[in-house]
Amino acid sequence: MRSHLLNGLTAGHYRRSVTEGVERVAARLAATDRPFTGVTADDLAPRIDGIDLDRPLGDTTAALDELEEVYLRDAVYFHHPRYVAHLNCPVAIPAVLGEAVLSAVNSSLDTWDQSAGATLIERRLVDWTAARVGLGPGADGVFTSGGTQSNLQALLLAREEAKTDDAARLRILASEASHFSVRKSAKLLGLGPEAVIVVPVDQDRRMRTLALARELERCRREGLVPMAVVATAGTTDFGSIDPLPEVAGLCDRFGAWMHVDAAYGCGLLVSPTRRHLLDGIERADSVTVDYHKSFFQPVSSSALLVRDGATLRHATYHADYLNPRRAVAERIPNQVDKSLQTTRRFDALKLWMTLRVMGAEGVGRLFDEVCDLAREGWRMLAADPRFDVVAEPALSTLVFRYIPAAVTDPAGIDRANLHARKALFASGDAVVAGTRADGRHYLKFTLLNPETRPADLAAVLGLIAGHAEQYLGESLDRAS
Repeated sequence: MRSHLLNGLTAGHYRRSVTEGVERVAARLAATDRPFTGVTADDLAPRIDGIDLDRPLGDTTAALDELEEVYLRDAVYFHHPRYVAHLNCPVAIPAVLGEAVLSAVNSSLDTWDQSAGATLIERRLVDWTAARVGLGPGADGVFTSGGTQSNLQALLLAREEAKTDDAARLRILASEASHFSVRKSAKLLGLGPEAVIVVPVDQDRRMRTLALARELERCRREGLVPMAVVATAGTTDFGSIDPLPEVAGLCDRFGAWMHVDAAYGCGLLVSPTRRHLLDGIERADSVTVDYHKSFFQPVSSSALLVRDGATLRHATYHADYLNPRRAVAERIPNQVDKSLQTTRRFDALKLWMTLRVMGAEGVGRLFDEVCDLAREGWRMLAADPRFDVVAEPALSTLVFRYIPAAVTDPAGIDRANLHARKALFASGDAVVAGTRADGRHYLKFTLLNPETRPADLAAVLGLIAGHAEQYLGESLDRAS
């Protein structure tokens, strides 16, 4: 069994095994003609459940053959141009190379004596991103598992910086279009459901700053403490960007921590044409960025950035066996001092390799392409009487639904759109997302693949209309 452990003696085995695996994936990517096979959980589960994990195959080729049957063949492939559902991106090849390197070396980013140069690379990337944001010379941060963890840590820091010891008085203000992790974080931080104040949005799904001001005034009158205002730079459903300068002004006025959830919109930091959409983000106290969205990185790759690096002390705990207090005096750079995690992957290497090969502007141009595509898709939907589109896109998301000419019942329209999405997924021809807007069911294109073309969007819209019309026709037949 030692022959399966990676070391100097097994380097040849490692090379052969990884090469065979890469060739399998490359062949599957080249042969994929649709984003999904349409397999159901009922079909796939028995195949996986029937595998006896106590009887190893003992052979890499055999294991890859089996993996083809239970995973590779039926995976949902985000690289396909008709995968237009969630915030999943095709990944940059240099990042995949970085993934292979970091997995093999297996550095852990908690302490210097487990990571050495990896620690310095992560710190350099944090400084680089903070400079792109404009947070100033005192900024710092740490890589995280994703936007949910980044938002949680930001709100933890905001809670600890709040000027009260009475947790019952603490309030978090966020728009109704903000990410669900804001409410989840409040619960994890021991705050009650009333702690999150939902601020309404305008027709473009941006936080209404007049409503925010009213809620902050109400907090002051009632003796409540607005520990944080969460502004979103790229909402999950609409890609909308809250008015950051105005939100920053209100945070200054009321003494609230300003957190910007830019998990989606962080790609604008490297955009050659759209960076101005993030104006005001430089005034934030903390910022979430998800490189595994608009920087085209493999999951996971996220970071939390803070204006004042000293605030990260609220996540610091010292253990004699890991990061003793004396390490601080000795200036040993232990990243665990900044993180909610202990053992942590060297995910920063993926972004490092991407920037060193492609450059920041190369990444930004790719994000610009999908934003341009969304604009083209919006014009297409606005000109098509079969569809209703909710809002003009700020980034690369389109929310719309099919409106049958012969149906006026809102519930019937909802059912037709729900059916169309399910039928499309079952066919495997395309994958779209769904959400609710103004109390009704809508469909959603989330465009993060620069290889997707307007012709792909037109084809998917045609498929959606076809499935909806078939459903409505069958419904009329049943009714008669």
